[in-house]
Amino acid sequence: MPLSDPIRYGANYVPSAGWFHSWLDLSLDAVRRDFEDLASIGLDHVRVFPIWPWIQPNRALIRQRGVDDLLALIDVAAEFDLSVAVDLLQGHLSSFDFLPSWVLTWHRRSLFTDRDVRDGIAAYADRIARAVATRDNVFAVTLGNEVNNLYPSNPTTPEASTAWAAELVDVVRSAAPGLLALHSLYDATWYDPEHPFHPADNVDLGDLTTVHSWVFNGVSAIDGPLGPATVGHAEYLVELAAATSLDPTRPVWLQEIGAPLPDVPEAHAAEFVRRTLDTVTANPALWGVTWWCSHDLERSLADFPEREYDLGLFTVDHHPKPAAKELATIIGERRRRTEERRPALRCDVDLRTEPGRRAEVAPGSAFHTEWVRLRQNGPVAIVAGDRAADPGHLTTRGIDTVLTQE
Repeated sequence: MPLSDPIRYGANYVPSAGWFHSWLDLSLDAVRRDFEDLASIGLDHVRVFPIWPWIQPNRALIRQRGVDDLLALIDVAAEFDLSVAVDLLQGHLSSFDFLPSWVLTWHRRSLFTDRDVRDGIAAYADRIARAVATRDNVFAVTLGNEVNNLYPSNPTTPEASTAWAAELVDVVRSAAPGLLALHSLYDATWYDPEHPFHPADNVDLGDLTTVHSWVFNGVSAIDGPLGPATVGHAEYLVELAAATSLDPTRPVWLQEIGAPLPDVPEAHAAEFVRRTLDTVTANPALWGVTWWCSHDLERSLADFPEREYDLGLFTVDHHPKPAAKELATIIGERRRRTEERRPALRCDVDLRTEPGRRAEVAPGSAFHTEWVRLRQNGPVAIVAGDRAADPGHLTTRGIDTVLTQE
């Protein structure tokens, strides 16, 4: 990832009409209007979410019509010079789980541990990856959207979680060797000591690391919508990921970041975008930023958590919101990764080998508090204890001094 490469900016695509239910009767004209919105503010990619059970309603049936709809949407993205990342297992979306009937009710079995289910998912992953690899504007396939949200309803163990993801990454790589194969987890993997999806999975499996930054996880309660802990949370996750990887050059994709109500009031949304991106885009590990989400959710749809309705860059009638306008300004600045040397804060918790100590780096912990304090004076890396003694590792990550927690 050369430092000269510009940071990529995109959006997680939420259709403006009908939410993800629009896949049931896909309108390419509606998609075209949505993608025109995104291209108008300078975005270069979208992350899209075909609904798994509507394509594979039976373990032995993959609907070609569902595959064709996905390819047609990808082709519309190409009309607007948008590249595409495809997620496989939806899985979990905005508090709703979309699981096929062949893993529910009388057929209930875990996605992560049942051999027949895993074989069925592998067949689906192979079919979709091969199909989307035929399109030149597709660059990545992610196993699913925060698949660890499907636990605990799907029991698993750390060993089973790792084996499941490693197996599917291999399927995607074999089916689509020219695409990035990625694993996506929400931040319990970084902060919850009991969670059966471990940090090492996120930084070892797949071709780059993905992180999802949501300030409603408690960080906004520390110092409000524009405080340093809140606007620095995205970079904190990027740094934890970079520090946990054994590869000091491994990129980190900020695959989800949003300005949720009420944690970030609408009056502060543009400033939240500015301060958050001013902070995280200084990080040399950052590959790209993908906003959640493209469009608001129609108020006529029922039973969503209140914050889900207003997360879009655009309203459902295609008006850019303050966050979209600020993001467009930032994109226009053509930011590149920093080449400046920086100090690092030593983390004595090795998240690779001590996942049971994850609470010691969670928001509000002593370590997090110290990093936030130091970061107010400029970029501060995080370096795991054993790698703090490796001059080659430090040099590659642009670290010139290692600090210890006071």
